[in-house]
Amino acid sequence: MIDWSQCSAVERNPAKVSGAWLFKGTRVPVKALFENLEGGATVGEFLEWFQGVKRSQVDAVLGYAQRSLETA
Repeated sequence: MIDWSQCSAVERNPAKVSGAWLFKGTRVPVKALFENLEGGATVGEFLEWFQGVKRSQVDAVLGYAQRSLETA
């Protein structure tokens, strides 16, 4: 499991979305990005569907996930 606490693009608040990891400043779970990508969506489509999320946040999350998996 990835430790998202070191990724600056996300936050966790027990009072928001049951404490899920969210894109900072939104109520969009990080999990939604991966679910949509797995379902065949592009990053561009995800950004259209979840307009509060910034491209830089998606890039940071994907980069962090990649680095985490490389060191696992």
